[in-house]
Amino acid sequence: MEKRSQPMSELDSCKRSLRQMLSAGAAACIGDLITFPLDTAKVRLQIQGEKKVEAAKNIRYRGVFGTMATMVKTEGPRSLYNGLIAGLQRQVCFASIRIGLYDNVKNFYTGDKDHAGIVTRILAGCTTGAMAVSFAQPTDVVKVRFQAQMNLDGVARRYNGTMQAYKHIFMNEGLRGLWKGTLPNITRNALVNCTELVTYDLIKEAILKHNLLSDNLPCHFVSAFGAGFVTTVIASPVDVVKTRYMNSPPGQYKSAINCAWTMMTKEGPTAFYKGFVPSFLRLGSWNVVMFVSFEQIKRAMMATKQRMETHN
Repeated sequence: MEKRSQPMSELDSCKRSLRQMLSAGAAACIGDLITFPLDTAKVRLQIQGEKKVEAAKNIRYRGVFGTMATMVKTEGPRSLYNGLIAGLQRQVCFASIRIGLYDNVKNFYTGDKDHAGIVTRILAGCTTGAMAVSFAQPTDVVKVRFQAQMNLDGVARRYNGTMQAYKHIFMNEGLRGLWKGTLPNITRNALVNCTELVTYDLIKEAILKHNLLSDNLPCHFVSAFGAGFVTTVIASPVDVVKTRYMNSPPGQYKSAINCAWTMMTKEGPTAFYKGFVPSFLRLGSWNVVMFVSFEQIKRAMMATKQRMETHN
């Protein structure tokens, strides 16, 4: 994503890595703040079809905007932002690693050569995606459970606050509970990360190579939107399994594989693409906001660095 010119010292390389990580974390939080209701709607659609409590049996979600409207009507507008705090915590930990370290890992695999092939990009994407999940999994578990939690009269709330949720999961399910669904999440995010970053890289390079657009906002917009669509198509089945498994109470599924098999036998193959439209709307819009913000924040940080060096 970032072009390299001349060799850098270790100190300059560390500073660049830190800038990349800070830029990625900040941009991802901006993306979450804007698109979080779409993500919540996606989660509700993905878990629809599982067993429901009595008070929620008559609630049926239809489409992304229908889901959001139903949630606002039955639970209030704040329900669209259930789990936002955990979501922002997740992005600070998660995006900083998976996006912020992508260029560094790619350069490591190429031996600091300027051009990276498609296999190297995919390998770098899978690597940073797996690293990020291993570190940030507890935040994802809490986020998903809050998004799935219904705020209805007559329905006991599973969790009352973000920190209470971490504590409750740890006390009742142990460390395994906080890292529940790590394998499907690593699979999902390795797919998402390599598809998202590699597709963004390739679309952006093609646009610039054929002089269709300059390296500016419209180019970043088109590249990010294209990356969002391709990523949603590839990662949606794993995403649904991940969401259901992480949200499930102890004992509902024996494993992520068992969760996928239960979905297939009880609901059919279309269950794996439940919530596809909100997934695409969310990932497409999130990609646009995140990548555009990421590019602009990087440029602003570079401009600030250059001004400071000039004054010195």
